[in-house]
Amino acid sequence: MCGIVGYIGTRPASSILLEGLQKLEYRGYDSAGVATISEGELHCVRAKGKLKNLQDKLEGSDNPARIGIGHTRWATHGKPEEYNAHPHTDTARRIAVVQNGIIENYRELREDLKAKGHQFLSDTDTEVVPHLIAEFMKNPPRELSPLSLQSGFLEAVRLAANCLQGAFALAIICTDFADELIVVRQQAPLLIGFGQGEFFCASDTPAIVPHTCAVLPLENGELARLTPVGVEVYTLAGDRLKKFPRTLNWNPIMVEKQGFKHFMLKEIYEQPGVVRTSIETYLDPAWSLDHNGLSPVRLSLEPELLQGLEHIQIVACGTSWHAALIGKYLIEQLANLPTRVQYASEFRYSPSPLTPHTLTIGVTQSGETADTLAALEMEQKRRQQQAPEFQPRLLGITNRAESSLARLVPHILDTHAGIEIGVAATKTFTAQVMVFYFLALELAYRRQALSPERIDVILSEMRQLPAQIELILESQERYIEGLAHDFAETQDFIFLGRGINFPIALEGALKLKEISYIHAEGYPAGEMKHGPIALLDAKVPVVAIAMPGAVYEKVLSNAQEAKARDAQLIGVVPLNDAEAEDTFDSLLPVPEVDELLSPILTVIPLQLLAYHIAARRGLDVDQPRNLAKSVTVE
Repeated sequence: MCGIVGYIGTRPASSILLEGLQKLEYRGYDSAGVATISEGELHCVRAKGKLKNLQDKLEGSDNPARIGIGHTRWATHGKPEEYNAHPHTDTARRIAVVQNGIIENYRELREDLKAKGHQFLSDTDTEVVPHLIAEFMKNPPRELSPLSLQSGFLEAVRLAANCLQGAFALAIICTDFADELIVVRQQAPLLIGFGQGEFFCASDTPAIVPHTCAVLPLENGELARLTPVGVEVYTLAGDRLKKFPRTLNWNPIMVEKQGFKHFMLKEIYEQPGVVRTSIETYLDPAWSLDHNGLSPVRLSLEPELLQGLEHIQIVACGTSWHAALIGKYLIEQLANLPTRVQYASEFRYSPSPLTPHTLTIGVTQSGETADTLAALEMEQKRRQQQAPEFQPRLLGITNRAESSLARLVPHILDTHAGIEIGVAATKTFTAQVMVFYFLALELAYRRQALSPERIDVILSEMRQLPAQIELILESQERYIEGLAHDFAETQDFIFLGRGINFPIALEGALKLKEISYIHAEGYPAGEMKHGPIALLDAKVPVVAIAMPGAVYEKVLSNAQEAKARDAQLIGVVPLNDAEAEDTFDSLLPVPEVDELLSPILTVIPLQLLAYHIAARRGLDVDQPRNLAKSVTVE
């Protein structure tokens, strides 16, 4: 989950590395560091804490280096102290390495290297890498490979990488080869950027797009040598590969705050546009009530992927798991197709029994979530090996069509949310839910589970959602900001929902936990009296989502139970609802909408509530402690 940047070219490297780290700090902010080479010397500067501490250390320095690597850390092995910060070096301080990922066999390697005289200064797994490379450079194999003749440095990196077990991405520089930057990918994201007479590497595209939109994502088991004159890509076996960069349709402005105090608030306000984009992308404007044999949505999926389905299983983590729960509700209720949702981290070790005609869907905002990718890869392999008659059908839902997910599974639904910098997911959650609406409608149409009239009503109301989100933002934010003052010292929150809005209760609680550090739990409203009601008193606010529909009266009744225990009640309710006004102490009203579509609206005030409580508490909203945007380690 760390962030890696690298540069080689004609400009001073330090400023480019710092700029890249700023764009990647959402991946980790326990510590940061850079290493550069100038005049044959390695210059390594590291700092504990956020990137600002590193910037302060570098301020005023006049470093002419034209090559360097940088790192922002999310701690795995070793506490977030300066001595554990990257880059790490070998004993002679000639080689510097930054890593994203985990070296699983580092203990054995460390002990072997210590026995050979190498000295270690950190608690990290990464530190074995520069020492291992130094050992191969000092004692190369007797039989030289073609890579050895080209670059002893490149060959030493290749040999070292073949000794490593785990999921990792590496960027390495060496004073003895000051015009070479070597990068390696194995189960952790890494891409190369192509400029004019300069080249970049990074864990994610935001660090590169200010300089170039021509990128080459490395595949697992590949390494590359970047020099001032070009890029060479090889397999870890040493075979040269012919690869070509691709052009990203990105704009550097997409990764700026544009006047908002935090990225999270900016991204909350981008949700009307995200929903509009998804509707324009996936709804067929030619569809009408008589439909003329047309599907209402355009998913551009191969027909056989969805034909004859009997089951769907969805794997996801975190906020994506909540979106998947809504997807389960939609697919089962609209398409009458049995669906189960599992945490990807659990599915990896206790997968569901193999069943025929099953579609497996992986949901990940970044397309790099390690557990989700591993779950999908495992599902693909076990179907091919254990039950060839149950051929795998795999589908990915992601915001990053150029990600590892897109290279792993044959079918992708792009959420088109645009880059999201805030660690707490907001617009990407909404975009994922919208994709599940489209998928459920497509399946319902194929299975003739909904009448054309019902489909027409859903589509008509769906097209109103962007304007309704804008209304909530315009009318509610200032009130929610004031309401947040009442909860700056609160220690516990309860969120209640039923039916399709139960996942929204879970998501509301998660947002509050993530950025305000207030303990919060989401429950099915009907389950309160089966135990959790014992938690309630005047110090525990209760947020209930009560939208007109099959469970509306039930939720109001459950809210009354909480009110009888002196809990302060906050209601996410329809506008101008007299019964809700009599029930709740505070109202977060949203436009009345079909219950089926209500999650797209009910989540908005909960995002704002979490944001403003965290901001009121003076917390770093965009970079909450202990979290990272893309979880690329198990």
